[in-house]
Amino acid sequence: MTRLSVNINKIATLRNARGGNNPDVVKTALDCERFGAQGITVHPRPDERHIRYTDVMELKDVVTTEFNIEGYPDDRYMDLVAKAKPAQATLVPDGPHVITSNAGWDTVQHQSFLVDITRQLKKHGTRVSIFVNPDAKMVEGAAKAGADRVELYTEPYATLYHKDKNAAVKPYIDAAKVAREVKLGLNAGHDLDRHNLAFLRKSIPWLDEVSIGHALIADALYLGLENTIRLYLRELQ
Repeated sequence: MTRLSVNINKIATLRNARGGNNPDVVKTALDCERFGAQGITVHPRPDERHIRYTDVMELKDVVTTEFNIEGYPDDRYMDLVAKAKPAQATLVPDGPHVITSNAGWDTVQHQSFLVDITRQLKKHGTRVSIFVNPDAKMVEGAAKAGADRVELYTEPYATLYHKDKNAAVKPYIDAAKVAREVKLGLNAGHDLDRHNLAFLRKSIPWLDEVSIGHALIADALYLGLENTIRLYLRELQ
């Protein structure tokens, strides 16, 4: 079964809008686990506009499922991973002013950089996943960089899904086959929701993990967090 990692950035966004500690990010993470999520994802950014670096340090002591820290591997991120020692570090190429992830790594152009970063992260016993577009060369480049997994950037899939779901998923199936050939684990994330998730999972049954935040938290406003997580898990069965 494909594992569900809940990205709790949006919970922190809501908290930060008012100040104080409501909603409580740590409690939400524990509730997500209690409701069946198999992982917790955070993506701290330099301006701390949602998840704060202090949140990460609090979460590392209480998350009992897989803890995944996404981010651009600058010095502060590398230091954070060294201290938190999460189960997984997902490397994204976002600059500091990007609102949300909008492209994968060029693993060919940045090969030497990624080799060095991956080597450093693995010293902490952390699995390394590299965020890539659904492109065979990018997947192969991630393998050469020493990654354990790739995370396929799924916004293009989500955008095209309602027009032609078979065309939307084809490059992902092709990239997923390459990942399997080069012995990389496979994650996926960005704009996945209750409408497009099951088809992706059915099309790529060896998908290890999906990371979902925005759509899941938005659904929870109407459906409740516990019910929403169970609905997403059902889509992954």
